[in-house]
Amino acid sequence: MHKDTIVVSLAKAGLRGTLQEVREYGRVLNTPAALKAMATKLAAGGNELRFCYEAGPCGYGVQRQLSGMGHQCAVVAPSLVPRKPGERIKTDRRDANNLARLHRAGELTPVWVPDQAHEAIRDLVRARVAAVRSLRQARQQLFGFLLRNGHHYHRTPWTAPYRRWLASLKFEQAVHYTVLEDYIAAVEAARERRDRLEAQIIVLPEWSLAPVVEALQALRGIALIAAATLVAELGDMTRFDNPRQLMAYIGLVPSEHSSGRSRRQGEITKAGNATARRMLIEAAWSYRFPARISQQQLLQQAHLAKPIRDIAWKAQERLCRRRRKLIRAGKPKNVVAAAIARELAGFVWAIATETNSVGGRKGSGSPAGVFAS
Repeated sequence: MHKDTIVVSLAKAGLRGTLQEVREYGRVLNTPAALKAMATKLAAGGNELRFCYEAGPCGYGVQRQLSGMGHQCAVVAPSLVPRKPGERIKTDRRDANNLARLHRAGELTPVWVPDQAHEAIRDLVRARVAAVRSLRQARQQLFGFLLRNGHHYHRTPWTAPYRRWLASLKFEQAVHYTVLEDYIAAVEAARERRDRLEAQIIVLPEWSLAPVVEALQALRGIALIAAATLVAELGDMTRFDNPRQLMAYIGLVPSEHSSGRSRRQGEITKAGNATARRMLIEAAWSYRFPARISQQQLLQQAHLAKPIRDIAWKAQERLCRRRRKLIRAGKPKNVVAAAIARELAGFVWAIATETNSVGGRKGSGSPAGVFAS
């Protein structure tokens, strides 16, 4: 599927292994009218249609239209589509034939399709992540410029004394003052952009998963922005049968290469959603302090159900104890942070599941199992 056209192939049930196993339908325009005409023509005579296409930049518009017409439509994870190692030719026609064949065989992994409101929140959260990345890049460019010209600030940057220090800098070349002002302006613009987006996240609009965002803030190290980012990126976490599936989805489980009696485990897989994984690892660093409930957490938990508060306290006790044990064993701090983040994902899943249970809300209806992003 591309922004202008869609290449369609058909795999009919009962013809597997024959010369008519997969039939090419052709190329249609990527417009609602052309899509409707194609689906109506294929459904003539009472045919049951099951569509699929790879997730990509075109989003979920096609899936929503076909589902609204009463057809099954799966959006599949491109990275998990089986491919032959020796294939060196890739065309739209071959990809369509391959998808039709694999979809009929049940070999494709669908992604979770959010509703339009959830997708809008996710776009807002991702815009904030992009703004943070731009701010960090602008600051690094300013630091690099100052370092090249022999200026280095030895205290905490971006404080009032730091800004006074920037204003007092002297350069031999007059053009360097212009460059300095430009870098500072870029930093300020990026900071203002980040602050505007965070202000929009704080006043979240009507959202079905807003109770989960509120409940996750009971966990240590997860404030409003982190909770909103996690829920926006992970969606309905009740689609995972158990917390281990969520850990694997985020890529926090160790890689493994085992055969026979040999078992070798390596670094974490880093599969799935990188933003959610980074949020959990950042939150994991807060468990280096002894377990306690701060005043801010008390206020946040005051209106939450007791089972959720119990899960949050259990997380503190277990993760703080686990971190001390790993540190005493001589594990590197980054490895410890990843291990704590993995277990923290389990408590995130438990709170999300408990929130849905308390609120009486059902899941999205997506098939259970490990989904891709």
